[in-house]
Amino acid sequence: MNDDSALPAGALPAFDGIELRHLRGFVAVAEERSFTHAADRLRIGQPALTRTVRALESALGARLLDRTTRRVELTDAGRRLYADLAPLLPRLAAALRSPAGPAILRLGFTSLLPAVCTALTADFEAATGAGVRLVRRDSPLAGLETGESDVVVLRGEVPRDAGVRSTVLLHEPRVAAVPRTPLPAGSRTAGRPPGHAGKDGLTDAQAAAVRAVARRRVLDWGELAELPLVVNTVTGSTRPELWPTGRRPQLACTAGNFDEWLEAVAAGHGVGVAPEPVARRHTHPGIRYLRLKNAPAVPVHLALPARDAHPLAERFFALGTADALGGR
Repeated sequence: MNDDSALPAGALPAFDGIELRHLRGFVAVAEERSFTHAADRLRIGQPALTRTVRALESALGARLLDRTTRRVELTDAGRRLYADLAPLLPRLAAALRSPAGPAILRLGFTSLLPAVCTALTADFEAATGAGVRLVRRDSPLAGLETGESDVVVLRGEVPRDAGVRSTVLLHEPRVAAVPRTPLPAGSRTAGRPPGHAGKDGLTDAQAAAVRAVARRRVLDWGELAELPLVVNTVTGSTRPELWPTGRRPQLACTAGNFDEWLEAVAAGHGVGVAPEPVARRHTHPGIRYLRLKNAPAVPVHLALPARDAHPLAERFFALGTADALGGR
């Protein structure tokens, strides 16, 4: 079998014709694992993105992506190229910003920007004269890791190895999300949203437990340990690890963004937990939100790169830290 996923040994490819858009297109597909999602992220058509990536592969003389009808995977050459480009592209983008142009800070977030950021943004613009562009990204660091954001708002705990500095802006209460029409016992995959992974279906006991709480108004945090849990594994702030060892909810279904999480709960695949302000903004006809007693609050962080952060991001971070210490 010919291995066309690696560059020829001892040979340098011709780089003529490679443009920044080719590299950005490849990185977006590598991170999204989908041409459709990457095209949406870049705000271009999928055919144009496909041509862009193929042009890069042709210029390098290597196949970077393995494509099937269901998924996209990186080849060995693609993984090596992505590892090199991921840290370089953000720095290149920063270097290419025109000092003579209007100063813009890119503020990243996931499902909802907290209300406190409205006043913080106004203070920043008044103090610096710079503008703020909001960037929503369904990624763990809200676009900070790809250089699409300069400073970000993150809910939940920030991974220690994320390479960021962070400060807590505020804490938000949690609420439980339950389906208005739970699945009957023994239900399998019917109605499961595409892209979800989990059990083939609820057991009789799990289905009965979900039905029992579907009409409640209030739940205790401890009661959730007995219920099947739907988790947003990318931008969610609630994981089974928040409960004590030996008394944790069973992971019934996972989602890659908040919208998928909503549909999974509405479809009856389990219960979910979300920050109360996020839940209030995202209503769904198939979901009821219940007040949670004794639930740990969700920390909301402001974060920026630990090294080489944009000067405007440093200023925004300093204002956010001051506001948090001042109890705004």
